[in-house]
Amino acid sequence: MFERSKRGDRAILLCPAPMEYERRSDHAEHMAEFKELALSAGAEILDVLVSTRQNVDPKFYVGSGKAEELAALVKEHEADLVLVDAPLSPVQERNLERLVQARVLDRRTLILDIFSQRARSYEGQLQVELAQLKHMSTRLVRGWTHLERQKGGIGLRGPGETQLETDRRLLNARVKSLNVKLEKVMRQREQGRRQRKKSGTQMMALVGYTNAGKSTLFNLLTDAEVYAKDQLFATLDPTVRQFTAIPGSQAVISDTVGFVRDLPHELVAAFRATLQEAVDADVLLHVIDDANPEHRDHKREVYQVLQDLGIEDIPIIEIYNKIDVSGKPPQWIDGGDDVPDKVWLSSKTGAGVDLLLKAIEEHIHSTHVSLRFILPVSQARLRALFYQLEAIKDETIDDGGNWHLEVELPLEKWRQLAKTAEDNAADFVATLLKKHHLEEENSTDNW
Repeated sequence: MFERSKRGDRAILLCPAPMEYERRSDHAEHMAEFKELALSAGAEILDVLVSTRQNVDPKFYVGSGKAEELAALVKEHEADLVLVDAPLSPVQERNLERLVQARVLDRRTLILDIFSQRARSYEGQLQVELAQLKHMSTRLVRGWTHLERQKGGIGLRGPGETQLETDRRLLNARVKSLNVKLEKVMRQREQGRRQRKKSGTQMMALVGYTNAGKSTLFNLLTDAEVYAKDQLFATLDPTVRQFTAIPGSQAVISDTVGFVRDLPHELVAAFRATLQEAVDADVLLHVIDDANPEHRDHKREVYQVLQDLGIEDIPIIEIYNKIDVSGKPPQWIDGGDDVPDKVWLSSKTGAGVDLLLKAIEEHIHSTHVSLRFILPVSQARLRALFYQLEAIKDETIDDGGNWHLEVELPLEKWRQLAKTAEDNAADFVATLLKKHHLEEENSTDNW
């Protein structure tokens, strides 16, 4: 075996170009993204080797001639790492390592390494470690030959435990432990989501291709201080903040992990809990990098992941970000019921954000219920509560001192008040909802 470098960041990139690419620009875009992945992982790129292939070689993935050329490049540059923009089998990875005398990482392993560097929350670290262990389980190959047969006495003869068996046993035990911890974290997160639903709080989730500007927009909308940088997978951990930009609305917004081409299956499965914020959202904010010429392909990748998650009937606002680079003017196109709204803005300069807020307000208020009624003087505390919720749209007072109100709230909030309001206010709201046939479907009371 070769001596592994302790530094491990001087890299040669191997970029196989499948024959199915119809345009050179397709492969150029994939190469550019792979370079960004390598730089995000902290690699120093020494050279790039492109290989056009018709069939996958079972030994090296690329042909033997290209593999020899790769080995020569590694020796010439004294590289200690080869990054391959393709999914390698354990055998192909092992054969390439023997040939080039350097570490070989495929696309999946590289993305997993980036995720392990960026995950900061307890949940994120658990998810990444679980994904790494599942990926590693396919690459357990060595065995301790000195334990293949133990000698020395009656009952001790026979096969011992190989290193492969030991590693697999320890790995399975760790996977089981991580699954238990993740289940606990997921239950806590689910409890928070249910509580927000009960309170009538609208939930929005930012989704999109990695490096589209989701975190920058998230900070702009919530005054949060989430880490944002022009690099792939700058932030991984889900963050939820109150959304107070629209008066009279109760809403939270979450920033989810970005997507990328050929995202490893291990990561899609591991981050399913994180993406649950998108599954449970009332509105999805799909952030698109309008300055990227491949943004249409990126949109397809995002919608494919959303489809895999079973997200099909949630309203979507498509946000075309970075118009300060693309040169587009701020605008809002109302798409209607079955077509996503489209908003062009710049989260960096703030241009067009007011249009996004109007689009969000329209979606949020589409689930609100506006009621007109007379509130007696005895319900002064309920009136104060409506003001506290910024829900009163119109108010007049008659000669008897009663208030004629128009109040707009999410239906879930109306129902919550019918159960939890103080004094006899809950009864008043419950009666109001029954009058308008808005009580819960499972209510057994008759009106």
